Amino acid sequence: MLQHFFSSHERIEALRRGPTGSLLEGFAEKLRHAGYAKITARRHIRAAEHLLHWAERKGVPISDLTESSLKQFEQHLKRCRCRGFGRSDRALLRGARLLTEYLRSTGSSTASVEQNQDPALLVAFRQWMIQQRGSCDRTLYEYGFCIQALLKRLGDDPGRFDAQSLRQFVIETSRQSGWARTKMYTKALRMFLRFLIAEGKCAASLEAAIPVLAHWRLSTLPRYLLAEDVERVIASCDPSTPVGRRDRAILLLLARLGLRAGDIVQLRLGAIDWKEAAVRVSGKGRLETRLPLTQEVGDAVVDYLKAGRPHFDSDAVFLSARAPFRTLASYRVSAVVAQAMRRAGVVCPSRGAAHVLRHSVATAMLRHGASLQEIGSVLRHRSVETTVIYAKVDVTALQRIAQAWPEVQPC
Repeated sequence: MLQHFFSSHERIEALRRGPTGSLLEGFAEKLRHAGYAKITARRHIRAAEHLLHWAERKGVPISDLTESSLKQFEQHLKRCRCRGFGRSDRALLRGARLLTEYLRSTGSSTASVEQNQDPALLVAFRQWMIQQRGSCDRTLYEYGFCIQALLKRLGDDPGRFDAQSLRQFVIETSRQSGWARTKMYTKALRMFLRFLIAEGKCAASLEAAIPVLAHWRLSTLPRYLLAEDVERVIASCDPSTPVGRRDRAILLLLARLGLRAGDIVQLRLGAIDWKEAAVRVSGKGRLETRLPLTQEVGDAVVDYLKAGRPHFDSDAVFLSARAPFRTLASYRVSAVVAQAMRRAGVVCPSRGAAHVLRHSVATAMLRHGASLQEIGSVLRHRSVETTVIYAKVDVTALQRIAQAWPEVQPC
């Protein structure tokens, strides 16, 4: 596959010559599959060649290339005088790291990165969650941060956990995070303790040690944008560029269908029914729902698929715009919305820009006379109690039923 990036026959033969020729050939195939541009791939292959040359001089077997080896290679690049490699640039470290990742993925490297290994207790917890509760990857990913922080703080021996240390961990976390983040931590801790109790690794009474956070239902107002601001945000995308086509399609799905950022991430090509003008969305709890695909939204998605989406072997609808091509993460979807708001000169009223558009859909529907049941159906709420919060944004309707504050009688 080296011929895909190099036109010089001599250069290709030089790379293939020697014991690492097949390795570089496979590495080039990985770069091509990931969608790297030729100039970028050539730079990464050059970096890989340099790393292999350095490893041979140092007597480091290819199977032992680790993160520690990369740090030594980085120090080497600062004073590199390797003949035949010209001026060395520290940016070559990116290509060297890609090579080590390729070695691990193919089993050519038996080295492990110790700092990236998950604790055995966390691995067992994830397996238990999948087997006993059918938890999805996103839930396990979020719970993992909490469990790792807990084990780092209290150690990996559950027999030494006590109520005081667990409560103190939650209290300190609440001081550093918002309510939603802290609540996710308490949920993860309770589930982790249930796992430990079921396995007989800690006392059954410890689950009650996790405090309940004070929070009153419907005490907040949903943050949203006015309809004209939403249109300005959508119009800020440049439809003549691939990134602009992608961002516009994402914004329309969020602003017209009320999708979540996670829905955008999980959307697959097979979920779009072009004949029936519908899209299947699998939201929270893996509950699948069919939503109508309007002409405006459908046209934007088609424009992106035809002239904006990279040619990559994946069934995900939305991919990153630059190599290595991969499915967008939820935080990147919110970043797309936040960037569009900045271009449009619209101030985001709260964190989570993608969810602000979801709130805006519900608010606009309410002002056009939609019932709470209809709004809940579009937003895919399991209970109308979740949708009730939007009743508070209809100030005009509230003014009709609001009672005057009674006068306080003097003592």
